[in-house]
Amino acid sequence: MTPPMKESTSTHCPYCSLQCGMKLVGSRRPTVAAWDEFEVNEGALCRKGWNAAGLIGHRERLTTPLVRDRATGELTAVDWDEALDLIADRIKGIQSAHGPDAVAVFGGGGLTNEKAYQLGKFTRVALRSSQIDYNGRWCMSSAASAGIRTFGVDRGLPFPLADLEDADVVVLVGSNLAETMPPAARHLDRLRERGGKVVVIDPRFTSTAERADLFLQPVPGTDLPLALGLLHLVDAAGQVDEEYVATRTNGFDAVRDSVRAWWPEQVERVTGVAGDELRALAALLTAKPAGERKVIVLTARGAEQHATGSDTVLAWINLALGLGLPGRPHAGYGCLTGQGNGQGGREHGQKADQLPGYRMIDDPAARAHVAGVWGIDPDSLPGKGRSAYELLDSLGRADGPKMMMVVASNIVVSAPNINHVTERLKALDFMVVCDLVMSETAALADVVLPVTQWAEETGTMTNLEGRVILRQQAITPPAGVRSDLELISELALRLDAPIKFSTDPEEIFTELGRASAGGKADYSGISYDQIREQQGVFWPCPAVSAGPRHPGTPRMFTERFATGDGRAICHVVGHRGTAEPLDEEYPLHLTTGRVLAQYQSGAQTRRVKDLPDVGAFIEVHPVLANRLGATDGAPLVISTRRGEMTAPAKVVTTIRPDTVFVPFHWVGANKLTNDALDPASRMPEFKVCAAQVVAA
Repeated sequence: MTPPMKESTSTHCPYCSLQCGMKLVGSRRPTVAAWDEFEVNEGALCRKGWNAAGLIGHRERLTTPLVRDRATGELTAVDWDEALDLIADRIKGIQSAHGPDAVAVFGGGGLTNEKAYQLGKFTRVALRSSQIDYNGRWCMSSAASAGIRTFGVDRGLPFPLADLEDADVVVLVGSNLAETMPPAARHLDRLRERGGKVVVIDPRFTSTAERADLFLQPVPGTDLPLALGLLHLVDAAGQVDEEYVATRTNGFDAVRDSVRAWWPEQVERVTGVAGDELRALAALLTAKPAGERKVIVLTARGAEQHATGSDTVLAWINLALGLGLPGRPHAGYGCLTGQGNGQGGREHGQKADQLPGYRMIDDPAARAHVAGVWGIDPDSLPGKGRSAYELLDSLGRADGPKMMMVVASNIVVSAPNINHVTERLKALDFMVVCDLVMSETAALADVVLPVTQWAEETGTMTNLEGRVILRQQAITPPAGVRSDLELISELALRLDAPIKFSTDPEEIFTELGRASAGGKADYSGISYDQIREQQGVFWPCPAVSAGPRHPGTPRMFTERFATGDGRAICHVVGHRGTAEPLDEEYPLHLTTGRVLAQYQSGAQTRRVKDLPDVGAFIEVHPVLANRLGATDGAPLVISTRRGEMTAPAKVVTTIRPDTVFVPFHWVGANKLTNDALDPASRMPEFKVCAAQVVAA
């Protein structure tokens, strides 16, 4: 039975990984109010957060299952039993003809931990398929790969975000923090008020750069050699923290040798950043003696969404280790996660190679542990599947899935090279999409299932700090709408799954804790009550058999890293350049990103009337605009080797003259982007490709 709704419910914003606390007031048409006591945002919200209730009761909300009529091709309303029976029948038929891996699942970084966990469990136990991945692969997988290889574990920020305020220097590499998560920018303001310095590295002079004491504007795709050049300067000046390196790292000497060729003038030739600017940054980083430095280096999508993204992050981590930062107070390296549950969503089973607790699926001990929690034979678990883009590329092919279930992801807008991806989606025999509204992806589906949204359900999320927080149900879902947990349970029953799938989020979270126990992302000591009491609990938080419960781990690496010998592992990396160099036909760099009022594919925010929907645009420098004969607002055509789009020019002085920018919230930008993959993380190169721009 659904509990009676309260007049005011403390919960969290449905958008980015900051997961700001908010209150929903009213149980029918709620409004957003500040939750001042929640320490992550202290009552502050961005424009999207203040208008988060705008989709509740929206006229475009889906409230009944839809099935495509074979005769007319139209989607028509059916009841839930008919829709679920049809899905189960198609799964059985396709798997009978082609095997378990003929059915795939594509998840989302906005799902709660409970949903992400159940989706991975459903795929591997009820479907018996290895083919599951999620759009979080396109968020911070390069930083995750680098973190695991260096530190032995991946937690975006191994310290609370508020630690930024007490640093002396914060370096933001490829992050537009002030627009992507505005409430977090107050930490930069407070840092500067007490005399600290902010450094921003970005091909565009953004609103975050307006807060910078030092701004570097490199050629897109050259953040890696910038890091190599900085470490060269630190070492040449005798400023490496030799004691830290000797006691807390392995392999640093090889890294030191590898950067000797990256003197400032060489870096300038590759990156476009003046040697004097590089020297100024190196001086900032080493202003205090080794052991006393309070420097925090943060990377984000601008540095990571490249075919060399993992190596780029490794280069910046090497710099942080050389300076002696990770594990020290108000210092270190971190990654600014993007999606709401980008951290937790990958920890508990949505990724093709992982089981709950950040266990690897090809580890026999991990398989045995998780299978024991689930009550199944470890040998029945499938192996590693395809990564997100490789999964989409395989759809409908002879050796690829013939059916896919998409949960909380608008692939048609968010995938790279979407003309190609859309062709692969259309090649499927059958596609099911679970969503709130008729997204561009749902419009291609054979069955569309209407599911609950954030305010209508309870579940945990893990924010960018590794803080597990609790979204609490504030309103009753519309009639005809079901939660993802319910439909997973119903489908598992129809597929004769060997175990029962619960629909109770707290019960699922408790099981998730047992499955994660002993893993790198250990949630076993966390309960809903503890989350409420502590305003969230930082993992790892193992269960304690006797004595006081574990309080969680706000700051990691203070004594050792999560490697075999407790030392960070340094990796030699080199600059390879972008996957697609410029040429005469495509002489410009294209980069993509977000704008303040919109979020991800825009399926939700573009439908909120109080959020400005200006549509796509092409940001160009006046020098380029003059060469094209274009004026502000005039239509331009931008093309790459994969597609083209037409949009108005936005003429600004804040971008490099050799670079153009297109926001990715509307269909268009990802017709252009490159699907070249990072060899370690399988991250596509969203952030740079070769482009041509002409007047329309």
